[in-house]
Amino acid sequence: MSSTRNLLKFGVLCFVWGLTWIAVKLGVETVPPMMFAATRFMVAGAVLIALAWSRGQRSAFARADKTRLLFVSLLMITLCYGPLFWGMQFVPSGTAAVLEMSLTPLALLAFGIALGEEHWNGVRAFAMLLGGGGLGLLFAPSVDLAGIETGLPLLGLVAIAWAAISSAWGSVLSKPLISNYGSARLSGLTTLIGGSVLLFISLAIEPRSAESLVTPWEWQAVGGWLFLVIFGSLLGYSIYMQLLRDIGPARAGSFAFVSPAIAVLVGVVFANEPAEPLRFIGMALMVLAAAVCLSADRLPRMSAKPGKCLVRNK
Repeated sequence: MSSTRNLLKFGVLCFVWGLTWIAVKLGVETVPPMMFAATRFMVAGAVLIALAWSRGQRSAFARADKTRLLFVSLLMITLCYGPLFWGMQFVPSGTAAVLEMSLTPLALLAFGIALGEEHWNGVRAFAMLLGGGGLGLLFAPSVDLAGIETGLPLLGLVAIAWAAISSAWGSVLSKPLISNYGSARLSGLTTLIGGSVLLFISLAIEPRSAESLVTPWEWQAVGGWLFLVIFGSLLGYSIYMQLLRDIGPARAGSFAFVSPAIAVLVGVVFANEPAEPLRFIGMALMVLAAAVCLSADRLPRMSAKPGKCLVRNK
C-alpha cells in the first residue's frame, strides 16, 4: 500500500480521534461511562462484522487464533476502557490525559520490540522524548500532581497507566490476526466481544447502568454516542487496525501525539478555552514528534547502527 494513502489514513485517524474527546465528554455527563462505551462498541462491532461478511470475510479461525482473539478483545476494549473510565473519576483530567497519551506510543513501541514487530533506534527515542515534552506543555495548566494522594487517587493513576499498556499490548498482538482475517472483521469481533464483557461489568458495578438501558438519553449524549459509533469506531478503529498491519504499532501509535493537539485546538476555537502560547508550542512539538516517528525508518544514517543494514517495517 502506498505511503501517501497510509499518511492520509493517519491524518483522518488523528482528526477523528481528536474529536472523540468531546463526544465522550458529552455522553458521560449523563450516562454511566462504562455503559456508554459498551453500547457504542457492541453496535459498532455488529455493523463491522456484517460489513466483513458482505465482503466474503468468513473464514474459520484456527483454535490458537480464537484464544488470541479473545485476549486481544479483552486487552483493547474491556481491560482498557473499564480501568480508564474508573480511574478518571479520581484523577484530574489533564493529569490523566498526559499519563495515558504519553504511555500509549511508548507502550506500543515496547511491545512491538518485545514481540518482534518493531526495532529500536535513536530517531524513535528522540520522537518519544519530543512528543512527551509536547504533551507536558500542552496540558501543563491542568496537571495537578500535588493533588494526587494515596488511596483511590493513586489507584486511579495506576488504572489509567494500565489502560494505555493494555491497549498497546492488544494492538501489537492483533497484527497477525488482521493480516489473516481482515481488518473489518477483526475490528468488529474485538469491539463486539470486548464491549459485551464491558456491558456485564457495567451492569454489575455501575450505578444506574440498568436504568440507562431503558431510559431515554439526553440529546447531547445521543449525538456523542452516534459520533463515536460512526466516526470513532466504524471509521477510526478500522483505520487504526489497518495502520497496525501496514505501518506497524510504533508509527500507528504516534496518533497519540496529534489527537490531543486537535482536541485542545477545537476547544480553543469552539469552546473559548484559553489560547496560551505554551500550548501552541506543545502542539508544534507533538506534531513534529509524530512526523519524526512516521519517517523514522527513512532516515538510515540516524536509525541504523554502523555496519548494519536498516530493518524496515513490513
